[in-house]
Amino acid sequence: KKKILISTVIACYNDAQAIPVMYARLLKTFKKIKCKYEIIFVNDGSPDNTTEVLEKICSEDKNVKAIIHSRNFSSQNAFTSGMIKSSGDAVVLMDGDLQDPPELIIDFYSEWKKGNDVVYGIRHNREASRILNFFYRLFYRIFNKISYVNIPLDAGDFSLMDRQVVDAINSIPETERFIRGLRAWVGFSQIGVPYKRPERMFGKSTNNFRRNINWAKKGIFSFSFVPLEIISYLSYVVVLFSFIAISFYTFYYFYSQTAPQGWTTITLLILFLGGIQLLSLSFISEYIGKILDETKKRPKYIIKRTINLKK
Repeated sequence: KKKILISTVIACYNDAQAIPVMYARLLKTFKKIKCKYEIIFVNDGSPDNTTEVLEKICSEDKNVKAIIHSRNFSSQNAFTSGMIKSSGDAVVLMDGDLQDPPELIIDFYSEWKKGNDVVYGIRHNREASRILNFFYRLFYRIFNKISYVNIPLDAGDFSLMDRQVVDAINSIPETERFIRGLRAWVGFSQIGVPYKRPERMFGKSTNNFRRNINWAKKGIFSFSFVPLEIISYLSYVVVLFSFIAISFYTFYYFYSQTAPQGWTTITLLILFLGGIQLLSLSFISEYIGKILDETKKRPKYIIKRTINLKK
């Protein structure tokens, strides 16, 4: 009987200290599962000594492979790079900072063996401030409501996907990738496994308020048309208010025989309409920006070199 091969794709950025710990914990996990393993570390332009650490591990274990990108192309493209090179019957996606506990793969594997094509981690709790937790939870719930596909609540990229699902995602030519959204879009049977997401074991997170906002915009403008619908609703509101204002001024003129005086009303109307127009343009520009990126047809990433991988 052919032994099952599990590929693990790990997106790394400034994770040199975490990689040996990740590798050791993964070995223990695969030993418990009793399966063959393939570990693919993707160094996405790390400025630290990640490449040297990977070279050492890869020289000691041929089942460990590395992809070195020419610069930082984002975690989504790092995952894509590893998924395309992977050869396992199932593929696990993980961040390299150890906030995705390798031991949870055992539960993922169990659910996959039951017939689920996708098993994703649900962050029912994370070691972060209450304010940050609140905004994370708020975003996922808003995103779930406005998306045209069913995006699981509090689910990140950490997941195990059947080879059929991985091949389906790899076949999507989209340049601006949002893996957890694409994972939901392709369908198949999916189930979540709750876990507590710990803080980074080493170093500091590269995420900040601006990055989180950009991340939220990326998801919303990739999988929702609601911002465009808002523009339509705002136009209806403006037309309604305009009709009411015209009716009011007409009524006032005929009964008082004088036009309303003052510039305050005109100023407020100009500011109101100007604000609506700018908001509408900002929504439209986000979609136009995405269209521009897709039409350029640039590669999603550039591989500088690989270790233990065939060209």
